Amino acid sequence: MTKTMTAEEVAGSLENGMTVGIGGWGSRRKPMALVRAICRSPVEDLTIVSCGGADVGLLCAAGKVRRLIAPFVTLDSIPLEPHFRAARQRGAVEFTEYDEGMFMFGLLAAAHRLPFLPTRAGLGSDVMRINPGLRTVRSPYEDGEELVAVPALALDVALVHLDRADTRGNGQYLGPDPYLDDLFAKAAARCYLSCERLVDPGGLAGPPQTLLVSRMHVTGVVETPGGGHFTDCGPDHARDEAFQRHYAGAAAGRETWAAFTDRFLTGDEAAYQEQVRRWHEEERR
Repeated sequence: MTKTMTAEEVAGSLENGMTVGIGGWGSRRKPMALVRAICRSPVEDLTIVSCGGADVGLLCAAGKVRRLIAPFVTLDSIPLEPHFRAARQRGAVEFTEYDEGMFMFGLLAAAHRLPFLPTRAGLGSDVMRINPGLRTVRSPYEDGEELVAVPALALDVALVHLDRADTRGNGQYLGPDPYLDDLFAKAAARCYLSCERLVDPGGLAGPPQTLLVSRMHVTGVVETPGGGHFTDCGPDHARDEAFQRHYAGAAAGRETWAAFTDRFLTGDEAAYQEQVRRWHEEERR
């Protein structure tokens, strides 16, 4: 039974006000083709849950984000994502900032359909001060330890990008890190998986531990070669550092960003990939 879809069908399934989790980490293995499709769609007022990178930046630039829940928003080699920074500075986006450990526990709680999970992460830091809605719980055992009660990060939809997937929705990562993609898939009511290459059932070769996402948690799968661009998707392709710098530079002004949008973001994914190819040819001249 095939679960194949298009990026446009995934974007079209989203509704205003949804909570959307996005896998990957910073500028690494982000489902950018799906993000670009959302930017072209009419959906808005989203709560985004992400170890943020250009996914968050593009959605902020497109006016899609009402609230962000994240431990950081970075392009890795560029410390702070420029569109997110601009959105925060003008007060356009609400931001809930968690410690990385707290963020993981929030997804883990949602994956297990629990209201919260206790953790030491966040104690002794300003996380509690800047998030006054957080509560602590005390261990019912002899130790009586006070712990942070991290609320579940329950997702309406999760979007993840993996190296390989089969048509039934099983997903495989081939790079150095699974990130939190399996937790995003389990924490969501619906998960959509994009991949660099789609194979038939039984065609996912390699160690069993690389089979990160089970078809049980996947609603639809989209084949998007280069769909993680410009983020790192090793071993298929490294981060496109030159284009990432171009993206960040274009964010500096209204006119430069309008030119970037007109060239790269107004067409479909095939048009985007073609314009990226042409841009690299121009830069080599």
